Amino acid sequence: MNDAVRLVEVGARDGLQNEARTLAPAVRAELIGRLVEAGLRHIEAGAFVSPRWVPQMADTDQVLARLPKRADVTYSVLVPNERGVTAALAAGASEVAVFTAASEAFNQRNINCSIAESLARFEPVLQQAKAQSVPVRGYVSCVLGCPYQGHVPVEQVVRTASALARLGCHEISLGDTIGAGVPSAVRELLAACATALPLERLAVHFHDTRGMAVANCLAALEQGVRVFDSSVSGLGGCPYSPGATGNVASEELVYLFEGLGLNTGVDLDRLVAAGAFVDGHLGRATQSRVARAHHANNAANTTINSEST
Repeated sequence: MNDAVRLVEVGARDGLQNEARTLAPAVRAELIGRLVEAGLRHIEAGAFVSPRWVPQMADTDQVLARLPKRADVTYSVLVPNERGVTAALAAGASEVAVFTAASEAFNQRNINCSIAESLARFEPVLQQAKAQSVPVRGYVSCVLGCPYQGHVPVEQVVRTASALARLGCHEISLGDTIGAGVPSAVRELLAACATALPLERLAVHFHDTRGMAVANCLAALEQGVRVFDSSVSGLGGCPYSPGATGNVASEELVYLFEGLGLNTGVDLDRLVAAGAFVDGHLGRATQSRVARAHHANNAANTTINSEST
């Protein structure tokens, strides 16, 4: 087994865009800086989308301008169209990401077009990015179920992911948007995708709606996947998926993978501290069980140490 895995930290984009409170660019930039200090090297920094529809992602250009420039860190931003990629490239993003769904119903509700129309929109986006040697990541939502149409055929996921690869996306993230998946379904999905695409080009993105996200990540790992999207403190959800909770917590994946002897490159103490920082600004409690245990252990140790002095 390859002893290294890569976490794509999505908390500062996919996480924050689904939180009720909007954070200032300076706070979002500080969060990302803390995540870099924790050892994360692939971070979603924001999105160039309409602030009318996603106010939490307004001023992403200001966030990028505040970030530490490091050759070993990828700052990715989500873009929906040509206007978005033009703004992203001007702001200095080191990767752009495009998004579609394996469900026609979800695509219509989410971005008001069919799957085929969304793919057509991406062609000029990839052309612009390629002209500036900026890689493009692709997202496929609803790979294990849709809130509107229910079951999503595996074959449709494979077709959509393959289309993104043909367009030029260097990596395709498969998203369980509503958190409906179980390990057996994950294994079936990845086995099907592996017939069309190298597993090295695939990542997985699980929501923890039914408490299956960590188990699903382990199933994906056993299938050969080595890239996992995760969100500090379990930030996030999905406004188009009623009842969907946050992304799998980065803390939980670091704990899992390091416990298996795999190298994440992430310092768990610093990651937990970054989660506490953003939770404080959002006025929320962490959704990460690992972080809660970490805080409890630290509090217990503080009590023991104070009693022994």
